[in-house]
Amino acid sequence: MSVHKRKLKSGGHVWAYCFDAPGSGRTNRRQIYASGFASKKEAQDAEAARRIEAQREQELRIETQGPIPATLASLLEEFFSEHGAKALAAKTLQRYREMARYLKPELCAMPLTAIRPIHLSREWNRLLVSGGKGRKAGKPLSRKTVRNIAGMLSSAYTRGMRWGIVDMNPVPASEPPVPKKKEGIALTTQQQELLIAAATASWGMDVFLELDAAVGARRGELLGLQWSDLQGNRLMIGRSLSQVGKQVFLKEPKNEKVRTVTIPESALKRLKEHRKRQQPYREQFGDTYQGDFMFCNPDGSPLRPDSVSSSVSLLFRKLKLPKGASLHTLRHTHGSHLLAAGVPLTDVSKRLGHTNPHVTATVYAHALPGRDDLAAKAWEEFQKRQVTDESPVQPLRRSH
Repeated sequence: MSVHKRKLKSGGHVWAYCFDAPGSGRTNRRQIYASGFASKKEAQDAEAARRIEAQREQELRIETQGPIPATLASLLEEFFSEHGAKALAAKTLQRYREMARYLKPELCAMPLTAIRPIHLSREWNRLLVSGGKGRKAGKPLSRKTVRNIAGMLSSAYTRGMRWGIVDMNPVPASEPPVPKKKEGIALTTQQQELLIAAATASWGMDVFLELDAAVGARRGELLGLQWSDLQGNRLMIGRSLSQVGKQVFLKEPKNEKVRTVTIPESALKRLKEHRKRQQPYREQFGDTYQGDFMFCNPDGSPLRPDSVSSSVSLLFRKLKLPKGASLHTLRHTHGSHLLAAGVPLTDVSKRLGHTNPHVTATVYAHALPGRDDLAAKAWEEFQKRQVTDESPVQPLRRSH
């Protein structure tokens, strides 16, 4: 975390903060650190002020009369450093940089004025056939991955057009591959119970999975929960724990709104028992215990989201549950089960934290119950009425 407690040799402790300076990257990482604060709030306030100051310093260092990007590689770097570092979430920027590494060096070295849709179309085909990197070098990339790479490149071109660097965006005309639509995996109640029962991690994975199944929150939202967010039988979801590389930090949730979610009684009971099991660790670590997280390491420090996902995926495979199932499957299962139970779409949308019901309807279209059954029944009833009706239905006439 950026704010943490530091133990002194004298036996006392102080609060400190540490964060990556604006413009830092994997190859030029620079951290800003300060210590000696008497309280956590004092350290947080000082950190907030220093972040603003550091951002201003970074803006002053930027050379406004620097060279204009002339190649695709330089456009991408300009996009990452000038737009991404300021406007994109750290996780998104990291993912964009990873996507750019898949592009062929010869393509990245081409002048922007020379790149045409045909060049990009050939690149999509190459990636689909042999675009893999690292352990998967030379292996095909999925249509979804290639589509995401094209989306990243399109965003860079769009920004370049706003900056006056390029006149057009060739990505749409290159016809990036369209991924095959896949329905999300939903577990049965029995599979869900099997998964929870098999979870044995000391930090309370079983309770974590049961709460996930019961409220359908996102991974980061659950890992960012603190005990102060529990009010009676309700959770106040207003932050998310994110990970970029090895760095873990709190951020606002996806739609930047706090939502209230009611916890079912069974899950609430398990959660309270979990809190009691945490108490011995609090007493053991005393003043060095970090934070107030519901799910954390023994010393109170936050868990690494990526490690949690990996552990859950491993458990799915060990239990031979549906292929491709992951931690996110519990969220999808929650929404699917609610819709199958007849809960109104708007209520499900609000509970899941979607921006609007249309998003929910699109993601969970397969789970909306009985639509085709209702259509078949309505047709049959209409036919029966027509048999007994004295005035037959008049055929539709075409207007000329």
